[in-house]
Amino acid sequence: MNTANTIDAQNLVLLEIDGPIATITLNRPKKRNALSLEVIHRLEECFASLPATVKVAILTGAGEHFSAGLDLTSLTESTSFEGIQQSRAWYDAFARIQFGRVPVIGVLHGAVVGGGLELASSLHIRVAEESTYFGLPEGQRGIFLGGGGSVRVSKLIGFSRVTEMMLTGHVVGATEGHAIGLAHYVTPAGDGLAKARELAERVASNAPLSNFAILNALPLIAEQPMSHGLMTEALMATVTQEAPEAKERINDFLQKRAKKVEPS
Repeated sequence: MNTANTIDAQNLVLLEIDGPIATITLNRPKKRNALSLEVIHRLEECFASLPATVKVAILTGAGEHFSAGLDLTSLTESTSFEGIQQSRAWYDAFARIQFGRVPVIGVLHGAVVGGGLELASSLHIRVAEESTYFGLPEGQRGIFLGGGGSVRVSKLIGFSRVTEMMLTGHVVGATEGHAIGLAHYVTPAGDGLAKARELAERVASNAPLSNFAILNALPLIAEQPMSHGLMTEALMATVTQEAPEAKERINDFLQKRAKKVEPS
């Protein structure tokens, strides 16, 4: 395993690369991996600098929690203009993750709260350990979502559920989170990373162009009128199936050299 932390001298974000899989770890366990602006910048730099050999990334948090959200100390000294600029920095970083080159799998545990849930909602696959709990306490803090959660979390579970969570402080456990769409998988405590690596190996085996189309075309189609979405789909289908790797894989299937789809 090749470990590289050259992007971050303070080790706020750790990066490990093992073949086609990168594991990225938020590393402020004493702060419950609270997200300061510096952490956000390091996270964006990490994803921007992944080598071409990496096909999929896993994101998790050191210690007992994935992330308890925004480091609130950053709010006590900022002006309104600085607050807008901070939100824009979060938007840029999370867009780099959501619409980047590689799929990202989250291993969630403990607190996935506020900004931590905003970060998790930018990931493509979310594995929640049984200890995971989701919350949006902004209403109780006298503030509002500022890292894209009003858009991304609402797209996952609907604005009505987001409204209820913010108004009441309702904390959602792993099982309920899975049921309403905040997590794709739930594992026993300590098993999340193993499950994520299993999924990562499967994702890394896909054709890179197909993965890129899935990450970038599907969200675009979801925002388009049906006629526009169908045209986008047709164009992406044509582009991907013309790739040499796609032709080879389809031929392997036709020659019965590829696995059939079966229940897992």
